Amino acid sequence: MANEALIDCLNEILKHEWTGVAQYSQASFIIEGLWREVYASKFEGDAKESFRHAKLIGDKIAALGGVPVATRNEIKQSKDLREVLEFSLAFEAKAVEMYTKALELAEPHRSLVVFLEDILLEEQEGVDEYTKLLRDTPAAHASMSGEPVRKSS
Repeated sequence: MANEALIDCLNEILKHEWTGVAQYSQASFIIEGLWREVYASKFEGDAKESFRHAKLIGDKIAALGGVPVATRNEIKQSKDLREVLEFSLAFEAKAVEMYTKALELAEPHRSLVVFLEDILLEEQEGVDEYTKLLRDTPAAHASMSGEPVRKSS
């Protein structure tokens, strides 16, 4: 049954989204230092987005006749901000890959394709955002290290 492969794929996505809820929440709890105020709320927002995606995917699995999983993958955690940002980029990139695969399986069903494309767009925006946050520019390096930012003439 074609639905079976799609439901299996969506359940893998659901596990990934549950992982995001835990991983981003944990990052918001343990991040310390100068940038805590900024990044704790960012990670909390990303956890809420993962929960929203989990809810959407879980509801869709049930609508397709499947049983949504209640498990997650292992989370990655660190108190090092750069490492957490790298984990986050990898997480978002994996989500893009997973939603793209689901789209291939959903292709004959236009409304399901649109549903998945909407979430895929948000995941790609996450990749773009974390890519920009990790970009090593002289100004970013100086401001993250606490050194004064000097303008070049």
